[in-house]
Parts: sequence; structure tokens; C-alpha cells
Amino acid sequence: MAYAGRFLLAGVMGWPVMHSKSPMLHNYWFQQYGLSGTYVPLAIEPSGLGAALRALHPLGFAGCNLTIPHKQEALKFVDEIDPVGRSMGAISCVVVRPDGSLRGSNNDGYGFIENILEHAPQTRFDAGPIAVLGAGGGARAVIWGLAERGAKEIRLINRTKARAQQIADEFSVSIKPVDWADRNLALEDCSMVVNTTSQGMVGMAPLDVDLARLPRHALVTDIVYTPLETPLLRAARQRGNPTVDGLGMLLHQARPAWQAWFNLDPKVTPELRAMIEATL
Repeated sequence: MAYAGRFLLAGVMGWPVMHSKSPMLHNYWFQQYGLSGTYVPLAIEPSGLGAALRALHPLGFAGCNLTIPHKQEALKFVDEIDPVGRSMGAISCVVVRPDGSLRGSNNDGYGFIENILEHAPQTRFDAGPIAVLGAGGGARAVIWGLAERGAKEIRLINRTKARAQQIADEFSVSIKPVDWADRNLALEDCSMVVNTTSQGMVGMAPLDVDLARLPRHALVTDIVYTPLETPLLRAARQRGNPTVDGLGMLLHQARPAWQAWFNLDPKVTPELRAMIEATL
């Protein structure tokens, strides 16, 4: 094996980070491939991010993932940013090259699309308008993925319309910013609804959206995965809409990291998903 005699290292940087499911996910793959190595949580305060990233090479890390609040700030410290990360204005993955230089990329949009294709493979992303709720980093990743798949119109619904307009100005796909007060009307004739806000997450208020105008064939998905079925997904399921939860986005976004770090394309198996689900 190419990695014989090497102990492989990777991790996730965040603040806080101990809640992350990534170590369980990546260490599952280390076991599956019989590799000697580990993936660790790295609790890095924002003020120490640059030093921590530069320490990856001397410590022998192949790379790391980035989570809140580091995805945007890390752009300042990497030597190269791939086009996807640059267009999103954030990176989720860092690769350490042999010379110690750092390359940043963003795999969140890939993870979002692969999750949809796994659980709703018949989905056509150009079938009609798509409503995206929220205008943060998650929304940027989702919009990039939707644009790559041929979405023709995205209705970007956010409490601050100016923030939605900023994203609309940056992306080439047709994005229509929508006032929060018009969120329910904007669901009419949509083929998909995506929640990228934290509303509906454990400890947060449910998303205040009425699905009455949404066609019953429209797919409803949420990038939140705690709980696995958010109030939005439950309401959609109860009225007959197909739904996809957010866990698969986490699982699939990890695959390109392994390709970059270890030249392996790991699989998202039912066993892996069940293992992570059991901890939610």
C-alpha cells in the first residue's frame, strides 16, 4: 500500500468544535480502508487560525476541514484558493502540499448536490424556480451547486433583502431576492425549497414558513441535520411533498477531501449513515 509506514493525519478546525461529527465520519473511513491514521477535532480560537494552519505541515497533517467561524477568515492564510472557494468567498477544506503550501477549496455545494442525488435521484434542477431561505455561507454553497446543475431561477428569501441582493450580484445564475414578508407567496410554482438558515435546529425556533402555496410534487430539503427531521421537513412530509434531510450533505462533502488528501474516493454507506444517525 502507498501509505505503508506512514501515520496519516487530518482534522477539523472550529471554535467550538467538539460537537462535530466529522471525526467519527473520517475515522470510520480510516478503519474501512485499513489505514494507520486518525482525524482529530482541533479547537482553534479565531485569533490563532493563521498559526494553526501554518502548523499543519510541520505536524505532518495531510490537511483539514474548516467549520464555523473559520471558513471565510481562512482565505487570508492559504496560498491558493480553487475557483469554487473563491466564488463562494469561503473554504471548507485545506490541502497541505509537500512543500508546505496550503490550497483551499469548498466542498459544501458538492455535498449538497450529492445528497439530493442519492435520496431523490429523479430530481431535475432545471424543472422550475427554486426557493432558497437564508443568505449566509450555507446559501452560497447551495446556490453554487444549484447553478452547476442548471437551475434557471432561484428565489433567495432572507430577512435582510440587501444581503440576498449582494449574493445575487455575485452569481451568474438568475437570482431574485425576495422580501421576508413575501416568503410564502414566493413558494408558488417552485420545484424545490431549501432551508439554509439555522431555524429548526435543536434549540432554535422552527422556521416560520407556510407551505400552502407550494406544489405537492416540490422537493423540500434542509441543510440542518439536528434534528434529522426538522419541523419544516415534517410539515412537508405530512402534506405529501418529497423530502431530503441534511445529514447526507455532511457525509458527501467529506469525500472530495479524501480524494485530495489520500487519493481515495470513500463511499457513503448505509452503515456509515446509521452510525452517525445514532449519535444525533
